[in-house]
Amino acid sequence: MCRLHTLSKMCLVTFHHCVCRYPLGMSGGQIQDEDISASSQWSETTAARYGRLDFEEGDGAWCPEMSVEPDNVKEFLQIDLRSLHFITLVGTQGRHAGGMGNEFAQMYKIKYSRDGSRWISWRNRQGKQVIEGNRNAYDIVLKDLEPPIIARFVRFMPVTDHSMNVCMRVELYGCEWLDGLVSYNAPVGEQMTLPTYPVYLNDSVYDGAIIYSMTEGLGQLTDGVCGLDDFALSHVYNVWPGYDYVGWNNESFPSEYVEIMFEFDRIRNFTTMKVHCNNMFSWHVKTFRQVVCYFRSESDWEATPLTFSPVMDEKNPSARFVTVNLANHMASAIKCQFYFADAWMLFSEITFQSDTAMYNTTLTPPKTGLPPRLPPKNPTHKVDDSNTRILIGCLVAIIFILVAIIVIILWRQVWQKMLEKASRRMLDDELTASLSTQSETFVYNHNQSNTTSEQESNSTYERIFPLGPDYQEPSRLLSKLPEFAQSSEESGSCYQHVNGVPHYAEADIVNLQGVTGSNTYAIPAVTMDLLSGKDVAVEEFPRKLLTFKEKLGEGQFGEVHLCEAEGMQEFMNKEFLFDISEDQPVLVAVKMLRSDANKNARNDFLKEIKIMSRLKDPNIIRLLAVCIYSDPLCMITEYMENGDLNQFLSRHEPEGQLALLSNAPTVSFNNLCYMATQIASGMKYLSSLNFVHRDLATRNCLVGKNYTIKIADFGMSRNLYSGDYYRIQGRAVLPIRWMSWESILLGKFTTASDVWAFGVTLWEILNFCKEQPYSQLTDEQVIENTGEFFRDQKRQIYLPQPVLCPDSLYKIMLSCWRRNTKERPSFQEIHRALLEIQP
Repeated sequence: MCRLHTLSKMCLVTFHHCVCRYPLGMSGGQIQDEDISASSQWSETTAARYGRLDFEEGDGAWCPEMSVEPDNVKEFLQIDLRSLHFITLVGTQGRHAGGMGNEFAQMYKIKYSRDGSRWISWRNRQGKQVIEGNRNAYDIVLKDLEPPIIARFVRFMPVTDHSMNVCMRVELYGCEWLDGLVSYNAPVGEQMTLPTYPVYLNDSVYDGAIIYSMTEGLGQLTDGVCGLDDFALSHVYNVWPGYDYVGWNNESFPSEYVEIMFEFDRIRNFTTMKVHCNNMFSWHVKTFRQVVCYFRSESDWEATPLTFSPVMDEKNPSARFVTVNLANHMASAIKCQFYFADAWMLFSEITFQSDTAMYNTTLTPPKTGLPPRLPPKNPTHKVDDSNTRILIGCLVAIIFILVAIIVIILWRQVWQKMLEKASRRMLDDELTASLSTQSETFVYNHNQSNTTSEQESNSTYERIFPLGPDYQEPSRLLSKLPEFAQSSEESGSCYQHVNGVPHYAEADIVNLQGVTGSNTYAIPAVTMDLLSGKDVAVEEFPRKLLTFKEKLGEGQFGEVHLCEAEGMQEFMNKEFLFDISEDQPVLVAVKMLRSDANKNARNDFLKEIKIMSRLKDPNIIRLLAVCIYSDPLCMITEYMENGDLNQFLSRHEPEGQLALLSNAPTVSFNNLCYMATQIASGMKYLSSLNFVHRDLATRNCLVGKNYTIKIADFGMSRNLYSGDYYRIQGRAVLPIRWMSWESILLGKFTTASDVWAFGVTLWEILNFCKEQPYSQLTDEQVIENTGEFFRDQKRQIYLPQPVLCPDSLYKIMLSCWRRNTKERPSFQEIHRALLEIQP
C-alpha cells in the first residue's frame, strides 16, 4: 500500500510504486565507488564512497569537510546511476561506527538531474523541499518520494537549523526507467470552475520550465498515478480538487487540439502509447476524439503523420486508458495533437511501449548528456534488421547445442564416478559432498498429500532485500535417515513423532502468508479448525484516528507502519492496560494488506486476525483493533516505545568500567536475564497452543517500559535486517543463522526448532546484539555446519560462550542446540531454569 487512501488508484501499466522499490546498489555494492562523489570530505576515511547505507567501512559514513550551517545548503553527496531510474524511496542513516560516531543529518534536501547539467530541486506534492532525516546515528529512516523522480544523478544535501557536524549514509530505491522518456512539452493546465468550488488542473509537480507552456521537464503525466473517475475528488494527498489531472479547455485552443511533444533518450521502435483520460461527460469532459502524431528520428519530422480515432463512450463515465497503436515507428521524439471531443480534455498519465533501435553506424553523443544514442544512416528510412535477427538466432542455437554437449559429457563423467564409488560411500559422505559444494542446495516441492517429492538444485543462498517473495518452506532432503524412517503415509495421526517430538505433516499445517511476506505462525490444522468457528473479538477502529509516524517495513503483501492512535482506550477491553491518560495517543503498529492482494492473501489476512485475537499473553504482542470494513484491510497491534530488542541492546553496554568511561547507557545482567525469561514465558504460551513461531530472534522482540518484552513477528519486513535472511532457489527466504539443522536440511519446523532459535536469541542478548550469530562463517559455511550436526561426528561448530555469560546460562544454550530434538528442553523447562538463575 503505497498510498494509504481507499480512493487512490495506481497505473498498473507503468511503474507500480509498491513494486518499483528495489535498492539500487549503495548498500549492495552494485553502485561502484567511482560513481559516488561529494562536494567535500572531512578526511580520507569519510570520503563519499563510505556513504553507503548500513555499511561501517572507513570511519563509518560520508562527512563533509566543514560543519553545515543554516541557510547555506551547499554540501552534497552525489550518486550516478549510469542510466535513468524511477526512484520512489530514499533511505538515510548517520555515522555510528560501532558506537564511536554520533553525527547524522536531521534534515536534508534532494536535487536530481537527468543529463548531469540541469539540476532540479525535489518538492513534495505540497511544495515542501526539506525531508525529515535521522534522530540518531544508527537507525535507518526510509522516506517515500511523493512524487517519485526520474533521474540518473541524485544529490543528498544535509540541512540544519543550527551549526552542526553531519554525516550521512544513503540508499536509493526504485527501478530502471524503461520508457526512455526524458521530457515532455505541453500547454499549461487550466482552471475549471464548478458550481461549488474551482478545480485546478495544472501540472503542479512539473520539473521543467513553466511560463506560457511547460518545457524540458517531467511531471504528473509520468508519475505513475492515475486520476480518479471523479476528477473533483483528487484529495488523496490533502491537496486541491483536480490535483491528479492536467486539463485544458477548448476555448483556449482555436486550432481545436492540444499539442504535446515527447523527447526520448535515443531512437526507439514505438509500438503503443497509452493515455489515461477522464470521461465525466456530464461535466463536458471527454476523451480525445482524434490524435495525430508526428515522428522525428534525427532533425527532421516525418511528413506523413499517424492518425488514430478512439471509440467515444457516452454511457460509462469512468476514467480509462486509451491505447494508440504507433505501428512500430522509429523516432527519438513524438509530437501528438489531441483533438477535443467536448469542452474539456483531462489527462493524468501517458506511457509508451517501445524497444531501443539498433543500427550499424557509430555512436554519436546525445544532446541530453545521457548514454549515447544510435542514429540510423538514413533517418527517413526504417532499418531492415531481418538478417541480423537470423544471424543472432543461429548463434543462439549453436551456443545451446554446445552447452547441451558439455552438459552431457559432464553428466556422464559424474555418473561414472558415482557408480564407481556407490559401493563404498555411505549416506553421510553423500550429504557431506552436497553440503560442501557451493553450487548445490536442496529444494522442497509442496504436495497437498502427506507425501513429498524432492529434487536437487544448483542454486546457492543469496542475500536479499525483504521486499521480495515470502518466507516459504526450506528444503527437504530426500534420504533414508534412520530416525526419520517413518513416512507420513504410515502415520495414522495428524502429526508425526520425530525422536519423540511431534512434527505436523506439511498437509496438516496452516501456514498463513503474513502481511510482510513471512509466515506469522505455523499452526496445526486441528487448532485452526477450532478457531474457525469463532468470531473476531476485536472492534473496528476509525482510520481517521490513525496518524502515521514511520514505516517499519514492508513485504510482498503489505506494509507495517508505526502509528499514533487517538482515543484507542475507548475501543479496548478492560484487560488492556495503558500507562497514559485517555487524551494521549497510543503508539501502535498497523499491518496493512495491499489493495491489490489476491484472494488467498486476503483470506490469510482475515485468518491471521482471527488467530491474533485469540493470543492473550503478557509477553505476546496483542491485537487491539481492526479496519476491515473497507480497503486497505488493517490490523492494529501493540507497539513498545523502545523498539525492537536487537536495536535496544545494540545501543546499550554492560555495566562496568568501560560503560562509565564511554558514558553509554547500560543494562544490568539481572535485566538481561529478566528479558530472556519473558521471551521464554511467551514461547511457553505459544507452544502450549502448538503454535510454531519459526522466526524467533531479538529483532522480533519488542521492548517497553521497565524492560518489558513482547514477542512480535514483523522483523523480517525491515530493511535493517535484510542481512539476516537468505533466499534459496530464488524463492525461500530463511533466517538460517537462527534455524535448527533439521529445519534447514529437512524442512521440519516444530517447537523443538523454536527452542533452538531461543538458544541463539539468548546468545544475542548476552552479546548485547553487537554481533551476528556465526559472524565468522559465510552463509555456505553455516549450511555446511548443519551437515556436521546431522552426522554428529563431534565436528560441528557451536556459538561461543559470551563474555558476560555464566556457565549456567551457557548450559541452557547448549541444551537448546542438541542434535536430537527429543533431548532439547521444553520452553516450560527453560522458563523454570531462567527463573532459578535470576537473583
